[in-house]
Amino acid sequence: MKKFKLIYNPYSGGGVFKGNLDEFIYNMQRNGYEVSVFRTCEIGDIGRHISAMGHDWDAIGASGGDGTINLVVNAMMKHGLNDIPLALVPSGTANDFCTFLEIPQDIAECCDVIGAGKTEYTDLGLINGEKYFINVCAGGLFSNVSQEVDRTFKDLFGKLAYYVKGMEQLSTFKPIPMRITSSRGVYENNINLFLVLNSSGTGGIEGISPHASINDGLLDFVAFANIPWPDLTKLVFDFLKGEHLSSEGIIFFKDSNIKIENLSPDKRFITTDIDGERGPDMPVEIKTVPKAIKIFVK
Repeated sequence: MKKFKLIYNPYSGGGVFKGNLDEFIYNMQRNGYEVSVFRTCEIGDIGRHISAMGHDWDAIGASGGDGTINLVVNAMMKHGLNDIPLALVPSGTANDFCTFLEIPQDIAECCDVIGAGKTEYTDLGLINGEKYFINVCAGGLFSNVSQEVDRTFKDLFGKLAYYVKGMEQLSTFKPIPMRITSSRGVYENNINLFLVLNSSGTGGIEGISPHASINDGLLDFVAFANIPWPDLTKLVFDFLKGEHLSSEGIIFFKDSNIKIENLSPDKRFITTDIDGERGPDMPVEIKTVPKAIKIFVK
């Protein structure tokens, strides 16, 4: 049998996956894999475990939300295990990257995807030369919602908890003057929210960048620039029609190297969010790492 290391977060998605663990192991054995399980218990233990794993594995699995997958990816890249195929097992409140790849949440179907053995290389984003992301780097309004939502609240209400928390920010948020530098030019504007995407969506919202690709060597930059809240209604209708990227106030381009700076005169504190986890403070420089890691796909 082939050797499979499963790393899972018992808290993701209300802890549903731990009740399905036996079913997962059964279906992986049915697909020719012997499963070894690591349960994450505390901050930093995923990195420590992966650093001691060695290369004697046919595949590594990450079960959880986007944040758990991010931790596994960063540890695999840091310790040179990105030559081992990564299996994504969606079990979090939000699994935007898995949704983009159409990875099934059904346990048996997900295991069949792994068992079929089809893989593709995916690009990664690299922030300030230090930390990778597989789906998104974000900053501005709503970008820290996933970090601030209480776990119990998220377990009870799922994705709705993100939206409720996000609405709390609307009354106090002010657009942030930023400078965005890329090979396409330099943009200076008051930014409500920016997203640097590897897939098409984040926060449970698909189609933000509908033509995104995981292996084109480019990241998709989408920013909402100086948009008054009354104009958001029109933007929503444009989004439903698939015309939002050409709407007034939207900055959109694809590039492999993007620098984002805070021009706020009061040096307002701005942090970033990467795959649902806290990222570095601005300024940030984001580069594509082309075809950095191999993943199982349908």
